[in-house]
Amino acid sequence: MRILFEDARILSMNDKPLFRGDLVVDGNRIVYLGHNGSRQGPFDRVILCDGNVLMPGFKNAHTHSAMTFLRSYADDLALRDWLYNWVFPIEAKLQPSDVYHLSKLAFAEYLTSGITANFDMYYFPKEIARASMDFGMRTLILGTPTSFKESIEGLRENYEAINGRSPLVNFRLGFHAEYTSTHEMLVSLAKLASELKAPVFTHISETQNEVNGCIERHGDTPAVYFEKLGLFNYGGGGFHGVYLTDQDMEIFKRRNLHLVSCPSSNTKLASGIAPIQKFYDYGINLSLGTDGPASNNCLDFFREMFLATGLSKLKTMDPTSLDAYKVLKMATVGGAKAMGLDEADTLEVGKLADIIMIDLKRPSMQPLNNIEKNIVYSGAKDVIKMTMIDGRILYEDGKFFLGEPIEDLYKRAQEVTDRIKQEITK
Repeated sequence: MRILFEDARILSMNDKPLFRGDLVVDGNRIVYLGHNGSRQGPFDRVILCDGNVLMPGFKNAHTHSAMTFLRSYADDLALRDWLYNWVFPIEAKLQPSDVYHLSKLAFAEYLTSGITANFDMYYFPKEIARASMDFGMRTLILGTPTSFKESIEGLRENYEAINGRSPLVNFRLGFHAEYTSTHEMLVSLAKLASELKAPVFTHISETQNEVNGCIERHGDTPAVYFEKLGLFNYGGGGFHGVYLTDQDMEIFKRRNLHLVSCPSSNTKLASGIAPIQKFYDYGINLSLGTDGPASNNCLDFFREMFLATGLSKLKTMDPTSLDAYKVLKMATVGGAKAMGLDEADTLEVGKLADIIMIDLKRPSMQPLNNIEKNIVYSGAKDVIKMTMIDGRILYEDGKFFLGEPIEDLYKRAQEVTDRIKQEITK
C-alpha cells in the first residue's frame, strides 16, 4: 500500500530541525521525505496531516506484556513481597495460550501510547511471537529463565525457533535476575552466549537489597559479577540500574551495554531514582521502558518520559538536567539501539515505516512555543492520532484496525484472569 502523508510537521529524530513537508510510505518503507513537491503517485490513500507531527514510534525497551492479568491485582507492596508472595504464585497457573491473549491486550494499549516496538520479557516466548505476528506488533523477545522456571536449554531452543520466523519478531538471550538464578545456571548461559556470540540482557541493580544480596553471595555487585562470568562479552544490557556504582557504569561503558530506565515502576515500587544524568555523563546508551502492567499499571510512554526528566531533575537538584529532546531520543533512538532496530530509529528514506502522528489540535499541545517540549512535558495518550507499524495503520482517531474487534481482546483477557484467580483460591 502506498500512502501519502501531506503537510506534516516532521520530527525525524536524527538531530535535524523539525520541518514542514510530506512523507510517503510504500509497503513497509519510507520512500519519500521532503517539501519540494517531487513525490510520485498514484497513492492508495492520502492523509492530510494539517500540520500535525509525524515522528518515529516510541520503543518500549522493557516490559512484561502478558502481565496484564495482574494489573491492579497486587499493588502497594514492596518488590520482594510483591514478587514472591503475589506474582510468582499466580504466574505458576499460566498456560501458554494465556500469554497469547494477555500479550495482545498489552499490544493494543501500546498503540494508544504511540509505542511501535517492545522488548518483551516473559514466559512462553513462542506464544509471544505468535501474538506479535497475528497482531502486527514489532517485538523483541527476551528469554527469562530462573532457578525455578524455564532453562538455559530452553533459551537455545527458542533462539533457534523464533529468530528468522518473521521480520516483526526476534529473540535475545536473557535471564530474570541474579537473585532468581544459580551460579551454575549463569555459567551455562555465559557459555551459550559465547557460542552464539550473542548479547545478554537482565534486570540489574533495581533495588539496594538486590545489590547487597549479590555482594553477600558473590562478593561483587551484579554488574561486576556478570562481567567476571563473561555474560557481557558480546554486549547486552540491563533494566532499571537504579543502584549501579561507578565501577558498574565503567563496565557498561566499556562493553557498550544498554541501560533501560523504568521510572514509573521504580516510583510505584519505591525502588529509587535512577541516576540518568550520570549515565549520560558516562556515555551509556539510554532508553525507556514501562516495565510490566503489574508493577506500573499504565503502559503510557508519556508518563515515562515526564518522570524520566522530572526525577532526574530531583535526583540532581538541577532543573536543567535531562532536557526534553534527550528524553525523546531515549524514547525513540535509544530504544531502537538497545533493541537492534537500526532500521526503525528515525524517519528517513529507506527506513521502516514505524510512525506515529501527534495531534497538535489537542489543548495540551497549544500554543506551539516548542513542540518537542510540549510532547514530553504536557503530552498524554490523547495526543496520539495514529500509530503505524511496518507500514500498517493499526490505530487511528481512537479506533483499532486489528482484524478483530477490540472487545474480543478484552473478553478473552478477562476470561483468562477470572480462571486463574479461581484456580489460585482453590
